[in-house]
Amino acid sequence: MTTGKLEHVNISVTDPRRSADLMRDLFGWEIRWEGEAMLGGHTIHVGNEFDYLAIYTNPDIAEADPAFRKSEPLNHIGVVVDDLDAVEAKVIAAGFEPFSHGDYDPGRRFYFLDWNGIEFEVVSYA
Repeated sequence: MTTGKLEHVNISVTDPRRSADLMRDLFGWEIRWEGEAMLGGHTIHVGNEFDYLAIYTNPDIAEADPAFRKSEPLNHIGVVVDDLDAVEAKVIAAGFEPFSHGDYDPGRRFYFLDWNGIEFEVVSYA
């Protein structure tokens, strides 16, 4: 039997620097790599030593400044944190509105939408 491990998620945004900086502030992640994408555009990999978000844009995406519709095709990205309240305070300070707070097994959580309408679930099992 083989076992898989999620390495990265690749998302399109209007401003990868702004999104990478938000991920660094909220989750303590680091930029692992940054450069031109293979087929044009620009990508920043931000995460930890094991996994990351590949944050991509190209001139068409940046110029359109889209707010992507939820669930088309991505529902949300889940991130586990040690201190949910501290991260929520950072989310609010960044100008986002947390919603759908939940406290049920296996942990506490809330959600927020970034500038492009990408939904993040922030959860703590502490």
